[in-house]
Amino acid sequence: MKTKTFSILSITALLGLSGCFGDETLRAYGGLGSQWHLQELDGAAVSDATTITFGRGNDVSGSLPCNRFTARLSTPYPWFELEQLATTRRVCPALAEEITILDALQAMQIVEIKGRIMILSNEGGREMLFTSAE
Repeated sequence: MKTKTFSILSITALLGLSGCFGDETLRAYGGLGSQWHLQELDGAAVSDATTITFGRGNDVSGSLPCNRFTARLSTPYPWFELEQLATTRRVCPALAEEITILDALQAMQIVEIKGRIMILSNEGGREMLFTSAE
């Protein structure tokens, strides 16, 4: 009887803990498979040249006005922090805008996804508004 009770309690505990190990990445909250287009930076409209995509694992990639970038997302949803950010090194007339966007992207701390809208923000009040066609 004690063994049976212990087994039932063990199984119940394991089932309860299994919910603690779910996918807590941005993918699980609607980020996977969509290409997000930057529409606004701190309330000002920007060119539609900047995109961001969240791939498998914690991989992040995207395009900027001049270059492409890759990075790794290092925090669980709803936090946002990019690590190992790398870009190609092309020069174009929109390079100043690109640097502003990259600086903002690296300063973001929180992500929120609601349907086709994604907002990246930080405690300083900065905000990046993205939309998805999917």
